[in-house]
Amino acid sequence: MKNLFISFSFSLFTLYGFACDKCGKYDNDNFKIQKVSVKHSEEIGATIWEITVKGQAGKTTPIPTGQLNGAPVLGYVFPTTLKSTDVGFGQTEGIVALALTSHPDFDDTPLWDENSDHNFQNDGIVWHPHWVVLNEDKRVQGGLSVKEFDPKDKTVVLPSTNPGMPMYMDSPGFQVVTKGNTIRVIVPDYRINNKINFSYDGVTAYMQVKANNEGNHEGGDKPMLGVYKVYAIASGKLSLPFKVK
Repeated sequence: MKNLFISFSFSLFTLYGFACDKCGKYDNDNFKIQKVSVKHSEEIGATIWEITVKGQAGKTTPIPTGQLNGAPVLGYVFPTTLKSTDVGFGQTEGIVALALTSHPDFDDTPLWDENSDHNFQNDGIVWHPHWVVLNEDKRVQGGLSVKEFDPKDKTVVLPSTNPGMPMYMDSPGFQVVTKGNTIRVIVPDYRINNKINFSYDGVTAYMQVKANNEGNHEGGDKPMLGVYKVYAIASGKLSLPFKVK
């Protein structure tokens, strides 16, 4: 696992400054991290995850493209040392991260109505959480992608709240709040296997979808959901130095 973190850190850090045509328009103070924290509250039996930025957290959302293929995704991301089994996946290698995302071109939280309009299929732009497993991927400028699997592989275990995509991604439905310069999410202890001693970091990033408009991924030169630009890393080099308080 240690070697995996070293590879992960090197991959992301060396590609930190790479150019991305669509990414520059979102590179502003709303994604410049000043502080990251995860605090445990015994009173409510949950951890409170926060990223504080120089600007206004969550104010900037992606400009829609009108289609799934090439759809932009912005994220405030917490890479962690949690295991895949701690958050409901089966055993698999990779970095477990909690990503708070916005993407107006599609909705991948079919169980949740984040804007409370009784339509469960139009909430993608509202900031919402995903558990993902990340792996190194040199096909994209950011050096990382959400780990994929063969949809015919019946051994793959996903949480029951997964959005039905052939990736290690879950849509857990935790409450995300943006206020001033901070974005936060509250995660019940039982949803992370009661683990409160993990390490983490904070990242802001631009991601992009590669798929046809039926939601299928045809493989090839790009991952289904890849990281194309990293705007900020809380630790500076993604060493995951922070501990739950």
